[in-house]
Amino acid sequence: MSTNHDEMEMQKPIGEYAKYIKNLLPVNIPEVYALKPIFKDVASEKNICKGIIAFRDFLYLFCDRLVSDGHLFAKPQKTKNLTDYSFLNNVNYLLTEIGYNGKLAKNGGSLLITEMPKLKISAPKQIECLRFLALCGFVFNGIDLEIRAVNISEVQSLEVSYPNNPVLLTGLKALSIAGKKLWVRFYNNADSLYRCDYRVMKAEDTDVLDILKDIIHPLPKKLQKFALELHQRYIDMGMTCVTLNDNAVHFAYSYIKNSRRTLSVRDIYQQRVWEFYLSMKHGYCLFVRTKKTDKYADVIKKFPEYLQKKIAQGYGCDRKLRNERCQGGCQGICIPLNDSILEMKQDIEIWLDNELPSSIKN
Repeated sequence: MSTNHDEMEMQKPIGEYAKYIKNLLPVNIPEVYALKPIFKDVASEKNICKGIIAFRDFLYLFCDRLVSDGHLFAKPQKTKNLTDYSFLNNVNYLLTEIGYNGKLAKNGGSLLITEMPKLKISAPKQIECLRFLALCGFVFNGIDLEIRAVNISEVQSLEVSYPNNPVLLTGLKALSIAGKKLWVRFYNNADSLYRCDYRVMKAEDTDVLDILKDIIHPLPKKLQKFALELHQRYIDMGMTCVTLNDNAVHFAYSYIKNSRRTLSVRDIYQQRVWEFYLSMKHGYCLFVRTKKTDKYADVIKKFPEYLQKKIAQGYGCDRKLRNERCQGGCQGICIPLNDSILEMKQDIEIWLDNELPSSIKN
């Protein structure tokens, strides 16, 4: 998984991160699907499903507002984690608390908070978040955000509405419950409302292929086809694909059929041979964790020079291997998912095939 090392790097402007968030949003959300029992008291399944789509559409607007005005609320900082914008973390946290603690009106038109929850963010930062959300279309009755010095401790109750599309509040309520009860968090608590991860709410599991299609949809059609074919090839060969979200998005492929114990998602990830990967730092790419190159050296000699050099460099800690600053080398050998990879499709398949257990290939 993505890891934080000692090097501090300057973040890109928050508007650039907003564009990255947009790429993570699910494009094709079904209008109707069965939900887990935990949501039965929130609203009807139909309204929850409509609310999820409305919240996703709000996030598009939210990201656009970050591009235009986000610099007024958050400046790039030097950090170990390029996606760690405290302002965005605070907005996510505040929205989650509003959704989770707010009582949904019978008509679904508002969320009422009669007792303000004790939050981990300071009062001034709460006001900052509320003001930005107001720019995005939220209305907060019970607090005057126009005055310069707002004393949030004096707020007795807060009625939250979203006049542009009120059903969004139902989606926010359901997603906030999912965030508190269902989302599995890894190293950096990166699963958030910004992913609009409705899939964990479904009564039935979602095929990982559908998730992959959503993540790679911004890519050119030829690259999408390459990724989907590579995915299907190794699923057909018996590999298991798991998805993880931390500072990045991972689709990790492991061969676990010979395992003698039940493996967690983390266990499966640790046994990965290769993965599709999307992050602010690397963009879309493949990471391959080679272990058998000495057994097929003659095969590697037939690969394009670029691929030969990549494989020869190996992978591991950049500081220990090459005395260079950390570039995520411990993830594996990085191959950018761009047009040049299309010319190496067959070579990459041969490469990955040779890294698999012989029992798969026979």
